[in-house]
Amino acid sequence: MSAAQRRSGIGTAGVAVQVLADILAGIIGLWILLYLLHANPANDLVAALHDAAHWLAGWSYDLFPIGQDWLRVLVNYGIAAVAYLVIGHGLAVRLRS
Repeated sequence: MSAAQRRSGIGTAGVAVQVLADILAGIIGLWILLYLLHANPANDLVAALHDAAHWLAGWSYDLFPIGQDWLRVLVNYGIAAVAYLVIGHGLAVRLRS
């Protein structure tokens, strides 16, 4: 396998990691937006996004006990979204080099 072929495969892995990180952060970000807009929690799409976001951000949810619900959701879920972006994009850059 030539060096160009190896770099191409590594570049593809980097792109895949970056896209996955973007999707995970996007799910969390969409849930934050729906929560802030007071979306109907009985709606199937809203419930599915909440479940997915809660699972993805389970490690950061209630990290900071903030009294206002909207701010607690924004901060605690936002931390997870930013962490996925930073770690995913950082890993993608390392895979590409």
